[in-house]
Amino acid sequence: MISMQSAVSIANLRIAYEGHTVIDRMSLDVAPREFLVMLGPSGCGKSTLLNAIAGLQDIAAGEISISGRNVTWDEPKDRGIGMVFQSYALYPHMSVRRNLSFGLRVTGIAKAEIETRVARAAKLLHLEALLDRKPGELSGGQRQRVAIGRALVREVDVFLFDEPLSNLDAKLRNELRVEIKRLHQQLGNTMIYVTHDQVEAMTLADRIAIMKDGAIQQLASPHEIYHRPTNLFVAGFIGSPSMNFVSGEIVASDGGPFFAVNGQRIALDRYPFVSPPVPGPATLGLRPEHIAADGAFAGFHTTEGQVSVVEPMGADTIVWFEWAEQTMSLRLMGEVDFKPGDAISPGFDIAKASLFAADGTRM
Repeated sequence: MISMQSAVSIANLRIAYEGHTVIDRMSLDVAPREFLVMLGPSGCGKSTLLNAIAGLQDIAAGEISISGRNVTWDEPKDRGIGMVFQSYALYPHMSVRRNLSFGLRVTGIAKAEIETRVARAAKLLHLEALLDRKPGELSGGQRQRVAIGRALVREVDVFLFDEPLSNLDAKLRNELRVEIKRLHQQLGNTMIYVTHDQVEAMTLADRIAIMKDGAIQQLASPHEIYHRPTNLFVAGFIGSPSMNFVSGEIVASDGGPFFAVNGQRIALDRYPFVSPPVPGPATLGLRPEHIAADGAFAGFHTTEGQVSVVEPMGADTIVWFEWAEQTMSLRLMGEVDFKPGDAISPGFDIAKASLFAADGTRM
């Protein structure tokens, strides 16, 4: 049953190529005004899913609704969506003004209304001074703003973005990311955004759908996904540097369960277990910022480790070290005095750690 409360609703969606199932029985509801980011590695199915919503991808089964209307078999132009692609796909012989207005002119909208919409989009995207230029006279960031504007002039409720910033350099990506965030706040439209860039996902999204092998691994707020990843894949995919993973086992004792690794015992009394701990193989996950260099978080006796690499990052510093036969990283604010070969006594903030069972699920 399609939800009437959702801006976009997907029910039991199945997509297959030549007998190979890419997405199988996926259901997803996107709330009105929500900014949903679909994040995952190449080949995970995120662009395929977006194209299915847009009507550019055939589906084998399931239903898709937009604004409460079943559009499963509607043509893309009839779905009430605006779409921005990775490539700008601008008409090189047309001015910015004509690129923005072309789709409206072919649908027969009145000239005065077209001029109003183009002026509004140009103002929102800071394109007023560029309306009479051709795409060849624009920078990459300006071209992508024109591509976004071409979608905006349609004045629809739902916008779809397929990796719109991936062709830009780092500085332009940062600038346009802020522009898109501001645009969503001003317009309040529903936006679904596909990317493989975790920074874009974390900064733009109200919720993130982490995808792998055509399935959603976790659907939650950026805060929840970063601090309480549901499995090892999500934990390792989000974060830079990646979460530290320590292989060991959970051991039961009269004083409470502890995590054992190469002779070290880490008390788990402060760990927020999802369900009662089961003794056996497990993986302890720790973000670099949840490890102290002086044992402050330890709560257990720790042996010294040895610094192997120091990476100054400006505002903070990443220190890589060897401890209990494990290679780990910690994040410290500002510049530090560590150098390769120095001794280090790491301490772990277990209350903010993640524990994963042998099957990779969060404990």
